[in-house]
Amino acid sequence: MRIRATELYYVDAMDLPKAIEGFLEHLYEARRVSPHTLRAYQGDLAALQTDLPADLTPILVDQLTASHLRIHLGQLAERGSGSSTLARHIASIRSFFRWLEENGEITTNPATQLRRPKKKQKLPHYLEEKEIDALLSTPKKDEPGGLRDQAILETLYSTGCRVAELVALNETDLDCKQGIARLRGKGRKERIGMLGGPAVEALEAYLNQKSLHSQNHGPVFLNRKDTRLSTRSVARLLEKHLRKAGIHRQCSPHTLRHSFATHLLRRGADLRSVQELLGHANLSSTQIYTHVSIEGLRKLYAQAHPLGKEETRRPKPTG
Repeated sequence: MRIRATELYYVDAMDLPKAIEGFLEHLYEARRVSPHTLRAYQGDLAALQTDLPADLTPILVDQLTASHLRIHLGQLAERGSGSSTLARHIASIRSFFRWLEENGEITTNPATQLRRPKKKQKLPHYLEEKEIDALLSTPKKDEPGGLRDQAILETLYSTGCRVAELVALNETDLDCKQGIARLRGKGRKERIGMLGGPAVEALEAYLNQKSLHSQNHGPVFLNRKDTRLSTRSVARLLEKHLRKAGIHRQCSPHTLRHSFATHLLRRGADLRSVQELLGHANLSSTQIYTHVSIEGLRKLYAQAHPLGKEETRRPKPTG
């Protein structure tokens, strides 16, 4: 998208439509933004201009206040814009007014008073313990790939590792006697994952079988071509075993990581320990699982407590 250069910086510099055009010219010429980004800025600022009061004629940039901007954002919300769309509009408005300020077109920047809307935090999907039991029982030892699939599922749930960490495992990273696995997480950071009894048993059975059929003692988990298994292959085998277990909800290998954390907290693990086991740099990343745990307790309370359900609450006494 090419915007025609004009003498915007000197003629009617305080006029909003021409100021917007000058800003877009700056984005194209100086910042070299992509056509897609340029169209997004243009659309966002056009929406702002449309929502301004009709009595602002002509619309001069130094007349705009934080109230004008908030009213515009409120109108966007009323028209159905979600938090992500509102956040993008705010970013566009901030960039525009910052440019006006830097170019001496305004002395007070009203956009500094805008705050990004909080995105609704989505609770992670997880499997209940009985569903995990059903899933882990689906691989059969006498089926092709059965021992490998069993070891994969047990390791994912036992360590709470990411699927990328799982497929990156080498045999030298495992210590089945100690029940630990060395995991390489984000930013090449290493941590220790715990291997429970079922995971150790499944890994030993798979590695014994693997040594009989393969000379590749590097990667732990191999595909049919005797090379390292991919993350996509793990997702496919998980889908297969979910169907066998009768679990028809949408799940991914990360669902087992969410299940790992949720079940630990439900059974009394402290948040700091779960943070370390997950390899989270910040505790805030782990705290979302407390919401999952509380939600689970709330459902349990509603099912089990005599007054947990709305319809069983005692009627208020009448005067």
